[in-house]
Amino acid sequence: MVEIKTDEALDAMREAGRVVAHALAAAREAARIGVSLRDLDEAARVVLAKAGARSPFLGYQPSFAPVPFPAVICTSVNDAIVHGIPTEYRLRDGDLVSIDCGAELDGWTGDAAISFTVGTPRPADLELLSATQRALDAGIAAALPGNRIGDISHAIGAVARTARCGMPADFGGHGIGRRMHEDPHLPNRGRPGRGFPLRHGLTLAIEPMLMSGGHDDYYTGPDGWTMRTIDGSRAAHIEHTVAITEEGPRILTLP
Repeated sequence: MVEIKTDEALDAMREAGRVVAHALAAAREAARIGVSLRDLDEAARVVLAKAGARSPFLGYQPSFAPVPFPAVICTSVNDAIVHGIPTEYRLRDGDLVSIDCGAELDGWTGDAAISFTVGTPRPADLELLSATQRALDAGIAAALPGNRIGDISHAIGAVARTARCGMPADFGGHGIGRRMHEDPHLPNRGRPGRGFPLRHGLTLAIEPMLMSGGHDDYYTGPDGWTMRTIDGSRAAHIEHTVAITEEGPRILTLP
């Protein structure tokens, strides 16, 4: 069931989204060569606790997962696409890192992700990051009343195809609001003019996941959570929670 939010609910989601942005900024600031992924998780935990927010990631266990998720952020490094568990792995020069974070505040939820390089970046990684950001920007630009879910999906997929990047076919964005995952599902590829109609008050997590190798296939690692590229190529994941409004897309997960 799709819930259309009131303007008051959008304002409440904006506050949850602001917490997400601050948690991601704290994790990003902590991400230096030699720092562990658990340290990044701890930095985000501090922000959530100070804000009085709950993590919708911690303890989350969808049907595919063998165990509940043990952290408040996902940390996906290099060939990891999404859902990486923070471990004692210490960041190395040139690592490509994606961090996904959510926050629930006063009954409303925000969800966003960032990707960046640590130390000296590889030129190919910078190209991948640029393509992923362009895909997100294109998806957000299509998030207009009167359009449909397929218009967002098509906009994201067109950028990925032009950049010759792969995307995991069965993962994408989603509705969001009182819970982290709500209807409708938002594929990262699709046909324009198809799917659920966009209207004022609909809130979506828009999240392109691009793989530099050009393949769409992936596999799940031994931890049962981490999705990795099938060919070992690098991946990036950037996400915002966005509200459809008559005034245009409202990004709810900015600082």
